[in-house]
Amino acid sequence: MNRLIITLLLSAATLIASQYSDATEAAGKPDVLFIAIDDLNDWVGAMGGLIQAKTPNIDALAERGMFFTNAHSVGTSCTPSRTAVLTGMSPFNSGLYSHEIDWRESDVLSSAPTLPRYFKDNGYQTLGAGKIFHAHSYHLKGAQGQQDTSAWDAYFPSLKRQLTDEIYPVDQQTENEARGRGAATGGFDYMPIIATDAAMGDGQVVSWITDRLTESKEGPRFIAAGIYRPHLPWYTPAQYFDLYPVEKIELPPYLDGDRDDVGTTRDMNLEPDLGYDAMPKLSDADTTAVKEAIQGYLASISFADAMVGELVNALDASGRADRTIIVLWSDHGFHLGEKDTWGKFTLWERSSHVPLIIVAPGVTQTGARTDEAVSLQNVYATLADLAGLGVPVHVDGTSLRPLLEDPSSSWDEVAFTTAEFGSYAMQDDHFRYIRYLEGEEELYDHRSDPNEWKNLASDPAFAETLEAMRAKVPPFGQQAPPQVLE
Repeated sequence: MNRLIITLLLSAATLIASQYSDATEAAGKPDVLFIAIDDLNDWVGAMGGLIQAKTPNIDALAERGMFFTNAHSVGTSCTPSRTAVLTGMSPFNSGLYSHEIDWRESDVLSSAPTLPRYFKDNGYQTLGAGKIFHAHSYHLKGAQGQQDTSAWDAYFPSLKRQLTDEIYPVDQQTENEARGRGAATGGFDYMPIIATDAAMGDGQVVSWITDRLTESKEGPRFIAAGIYRPHLPWYTPAQYFDLYPVEKIELPPYLDGDRDDVGTTRDMNLEPDLGYDAMPKLSDADTTAVKEAIQGYLASISFADAMVGELVNALDASGRADRTIIVLWSDHGFHLGEKDTWGKFTLWERSSHVPLIIVAPGVTQTGARTDEAVSLQNVYATLADLAGLGVPVHVDGTSLRPLLEDPSSSWDEVAFTTAEFGSYAMQDDHFRYIRYLEGEEELYDHRSDPNEWKNLASDPAFAETLEAMRAKVPPFGQQAPPQVLE
């Protein structure tokens, strides 16, 4: 037989064998259900952030695997936090600290495979819906904004189309009052609406994802569902408002004069265009306006929880739950009057403390919990490790597998949260350290002061602790300079 023909046949046989081997290996890989929730702080029943929060589905999911009670976001707003999770690169190394920068314009970030792209490149079918990457406007609950268009085999509603809620106000007076607030604040708005869950943008996302979960497909799948609520505006079907009568709303812990012992160089803890500063303080005699706003946030949390329940029920119905890794996380927290603050962007715990749940069949134990401080920066490495793909060299963060396998094991790493270049918070299982670019510092003992009411940075008794925390910060000269808008 002609040598060339033999060579070609051998090459073809090798290729077929290789493809068969790859297919066999891929068939044994676990699926991933990746659930991202927007603006959800620790007001989750199982976290105890506000005990009246009703989140039975998230609580039940936490019981299925590992619940990280001391998890923290990488950034204090959507873009830096989501970019760090989805690219695997810390702001200290990427330079992306800002809410306004598009990561795709960065030579450093755009050259590294994003989390869904990495799974796709390793034989996974990748399906996504809702807000996974950042979309600048809260009206863009689809895939617009800073989407990695190369990462997905399919996306809902599409990679170009907007997704909106199909909603109606409960009554004209409610609408007028809410629209008046919205006009005055640029989006800080809340009201019950007449709508089915399925008509909401999140309902449409979850419906599409549940169809994908229950499809009969061969091969491993990476399925990402982005749940938009409790992001503003807090419009949800009326039954979720009914769960929280205004007269029974409990206010979060508050200390009048709480900010007297922190610096005044600048105020970085308000979204300036939303007008939160018009809200009364929690210490005011008439807190009705505050309770109505908190009602809207709680209603949105419970609505998001219902969406999580639908996703998990669909996974269970699919018959693939025993081979599916589930990760649920939120991109950052949210203030509702604590420290006279509304919104995000702060470096206090309320702005970074978020739920993180990982269910990994064969690895995690039911009902497992850990109070060790962990960062969402570890999500990329953890999923790559659990799926047996290996952790790419560009990824910052460490796989959480040791804690997943043994919840009682110690964890020596700290969780960093950045607000902008030179301003960051550091959390361990005891203290929280904050430093601003101008040099102002804060230190809180979370074991004795969980509400961060007493700044210990100037207390000589904690000088050694302060120095130890400072020593864990990457040297200033090694922190990547901030990316800037062109």
